[in-house]
Parts: sequence; structure tokens; C-alpha cells
Amino acid sequence: MRVRYSFGARHTGNIENIKKQRKKFPDVLKEVIKISDIILEILDARFISETRNEDIEEEIKKRGKKIIYVLNKSDLVNLREKISEIRKLGIEDFIFVSCKKRQGVSKLRSKIKEEVKRMKKSGEIKYERAHVGIVGYPNTGKSSLINILSGRSSAGVGAQAGFTKGMQKIRLSSEILILDTPGVIPDKKYSHENLIAVGHQVRVGARTIDKIKDAEDIVFNLMKTNSKEIEDFYKIKSNGDFELFIEQLGKKRNFLKKGGVVDEDRASRLVIRDWQAGKIKL
Repeated sequence: MRVRYSFGARHTGNIENIKKQRKKFPDVLKEVIKISDIILEILDARFISETRNEDIEEEIKKRGKKIIYVLNKSDLVNLREKISEIRKLGIEDFIFVSCKKRQGVSKLRSKIKEEVKRMKKSGEIKYERAHVGIVGYPNTGKSSLINILSGRSSAGVGAQAGFTKGMQKIRLSSEILILDTPGVIPDKKYSHENLIAVGHQVRVGARTIDKIKDAEDIVFNLMKTNSKEIEDFYKIKSNGDFELFIEQLGKKRNFLKKGGVVDEDRASRLVIRDWQAGKIKL
């Protein structure tokens, strides 16, 4: 059995370029927070705590802006259990939606309009049109939500995490403008080298399959917390043993290299792809 590590130290030559690429995103977010009257933070209903960006929330609260938490992918969770979790986190203003099933979106649209109406009456909105900012992790469904809310394909949607590159303005109604932004991972959780941080990004869908270097290590760590769900989905019994599981999965799917050796990378990438597609129920 190979020894697996929690940390890696490869690809260090790209660190400066990565920093330069990320530098512009906080500026875009700060601008959106500054001009927005209401902020929607889009969270993955499966991973509420993991997809919260407390740095952004702190900036929003500092500016005295209204936050509505939108929990997308709610079709993949037990709502009763999640409501209990939300209350423990102290989140009060929230709404469940599923862009895939088009559930809860009409309720969210009505909530936005009611909140704008209230804020206009109280004089909190100073301009002719209210601005609603959309923030959140990459791949939580921000652009898909905007398209459904606005009833048009205004916001570009891509399978890639981080598809949106800059601020986009979309008309929700004659009185409301939506501001879309690129997904941002908090600095303390962002890394191209630390496998724990990368594993977190993969788990919540913030890093897509083509951006992953160490697929086997990612699945190894996923199985530490979700081996039962993963084994049940593939109908494989390995009692949480990664090596045994990946060997059986490779043979079952005929992911073999020369000599009949299991292609562990290919088998691991299948698990990650199914995980991020929401096929593995939690």
C-alpha cells in the first residue's frame, strides 16, 4: 500500500501567477458589495458551513447591507435536518432553492421584490433601481440561479468552476438590477498545493475535475468521511478501505492498464465526477 500524505509541494513555480490571477476578484466583490442594496450569498445546501465565505460576510455586515442566504441544490438534502443545522449556525434569513428542479425560485423572486419594496419605503434604497449582488463559492449555481430569476440566459453558465470572470449586470425587473460576480474561495481555504485545502474545494465543487492533479488522494480523503455513501452508490463493500474500493471499482468498470493493472487515477476521477454531479447522495 502506498503512503498517502495530507500535504503536497509541487507546482510551486506557478504561485506568483496564481496570486496575480486572484488579486482582481476581491476588488470586483468589494465593488459589488459597495453598490448593492441586498446581497444573496449562494450556498450549497449539502455543505452549508463549508461554502460560507465569512470574509465576504464580514465585509457585507461592515457596510450594513442586507444578506439573504440562498441554499441551492436543496433537492439533494433532507430539508428538516438542514433547517436544524441552519438554526444552529445562527442564520435567520434563508431560502431553499434547486436550480436543477426549478424549485423555490419563484419564492426567492417574490422575497427579493418584497424586500426591495420595504427598503424603498423606508428610504434605504437611494437610487432609482435597487441593486442585488450575488456572491458565493465557484460552482454553487450563481449564474444558473440568475438565469432562472431573470427568465433569460443573461449570465454565462459553464461546467467549469469559476466560469464567470467579472461583474455582470442583469435586469430582473424595471426596478431591480442583479449583479453577478466570479465565485471566490476564502484566502484561508485557497491553495493549489495543500491537499487538504484542494480536497475541500473538490468536495464542495469549487475545483472541477480537469483542475485536479492528485485524484487518488482526493478520493482517499473523501472516503474518510463518506465511505458508506460512496460504497453504496457503486455497490461495493470495502469497509472504508480506499485501496480495496478503488481496486474493485476499477475492475468493475474495466478501467485497466496494460497487464490488467487497475487505472486508479481514472477510477478516482469517476468518483469525483459523480460526487460533484450530485449522484452520490449524502
